[in-house]
Amino acid sequence: MLLGARVPSSGLGGSNRRPDTFGVGSWQLGVDVSLHTFAVYVEDRPGVLNRVASLFRRRGFNIHSLAVGHSEIPGVSRMTAVVQTDPGGAQRIQAHLYKLVNVLRVEDITTRPAIVRDLALIKVTADQQTRTSLVQLAHVFNARIVDVAPESIVLEMSGSEAKIDGLLEVLRPYGVLEMVRTGRIAIARGSGAESTERPSGALEVDEGISYSV
Repeated sequence: MLLGARVPSSGLGGSNRRPDTFGVGSWQLGVDVSLHTFAVYVEDRPGVLNRVASLFRRRGFNIHSLAVGHSEIPGVSRMTAVVQTDPGGAQRIQAHLYKLVNVLRVEDITTRPAIVRDLALIKVTADQQTRTSLVQLAHVFNARIVDVAPESIVLEMSGSEAKIDGLLEVLRPYGVLEMVRTGRIAIARGSGAESTERPSGALEVDEGISYSV
């Protein structure tokens, strides 16, 4: 899902930017761009998701996925945001998110040991000739068949993004009718849990830009 993504211009050769960087907002992303996973705890109030999404859009961040649900704390929701950026951009994301009133805590769990999952529901064309082979494929990928109709079946699969992508590739020749995915969700390994209170010394980044949230 792209929210206001800014694509590198093909005409960088005529600018003063280095050829190995491209601009996002008022800074430049370097060559070490990768997917960063953030756990964002927010107050469960109307409009919070829209404000977070608007922040990413205004700042030109490329959102790979954004999943939202209830957390272990009543009245607090947890967002898992996967964003394509570099380490400097990741710090700026945390700083900007902390400026939103309803954001309680932001964790970059990209480099931490974590359990990462994606969930997909895939509806595939199925007739008497192909149904058996589809059942076998579901078994190979540890997918569940959750609905059977005269001309289709629906498979449910939870796993890594790469594994779900692999299942999709082998299902496409049969005819994928519909597909929905949750996007990446993640939780850090171990018994410890971070506090969901806003830290007193939240990261600040001064870019010389004034804006309202």
